[in-house]
Amino acid sequence: MPTGHAGRVEATTRTHPAGLFVGLCTLDVIQLVDHVPGSDEKLSSREQTIAAGGPAANAAVAFTHLGGRARLLTAIGSHPLGRAVTADLRQLGVTVTDLAAESTEPPAVSSVLVTASTGERAVASTNATRHRLTPPADLDALVAACDIVELDGHHGKLALAAARAARSAGRTTLLDGGSWKDGTQDLLPLIDVAVCSADFHPPGTRTPADTLRYLREHGVTWSAVSAGAGPVEWAGPDGSGTVEVPAVPVADTLGAGDILHGALAHHLAGPGDLTSRTFADALRQAAAVASRACASFGTRAWMRGA
Repeated sequence: MPTGHAGRVEATTRTHPAGLFVGLCTLDVIQLVDHVPGSDEKLSSREQTIAAGGPAANAAVAFTHLGGRARLLTAIGSHPLGRAVTADLRQLGVTVTDLAAESTEPPAVSSVLVTASTGERAVASTNATRHRLTPPADLDALVAACDIVELDGHHGKLALAAARAARSAGRTTLLDGGSWKDGTQDLLPLIDVAVCSADFHPPGTRTPADTLRYLREHGVTWSAVSAGAGPVEWAGPDGSGTVEVPAVPVADTLGAGDILHGALAHHLAGPGDLTSRTFADALRQAAAVASRACASFGTRAWMRGA
């Protein structure tokens, strides 16, 4: 697998790859609406769904659905809403390690409005700002038991500890760069693969080419920038290129990037070193899964019958 660093020392060769997903978990309340309401406006939604969400959680769900074994390292808590979030994830096959299990505060909540005609979403969320997590005592063992560690950059102290443990153990690290965060610069030298959204802007960058160059200069071996329905631009040590995203009738774009990362993690967790061809192929297959998810409302419907 891709590193040029420690390599996949003692990495597993299981039929069902194992992934450790480190980062944000939320309770997503998702409403399908005709339009985003204006000030003082009330409207009835066409449909609603409530589910565990957040970048790391959605990626873990996708990884599990594709045949992997996922563990989510996050903060949820023991509030009744938090217990519902944990139950939802466990029902989907994700093993949850809740580092805020003693907290009685409500979990982070994302309120999401999806516009029916376009699939575009508007999101308000408390994210990870309410918890300051201490890495668990068994972090090294959790990392050693997996093939790949995916990080979304939330819970920065925990993310950095997990990335360091992964580098020591020779496990592949994958960064979901949804946006630039405090502490991202410290993570980059420990990242093997970074796939970022068009909203991820490191200091001094404006274009995807700038972002790819910045990532390479800061130690990332393989990188890519997604652009919704547009092509994914990627770069590696021996080449660069673009991957087309399959066109689908878009019902809902919520979670598409998270699902892309879960699917990519599943492909990267296999044995063998990355090449330009295999990296582009992994991005292509992950983009196909994410596109399929955009064709249905919510973050779970795409898995039915898939």
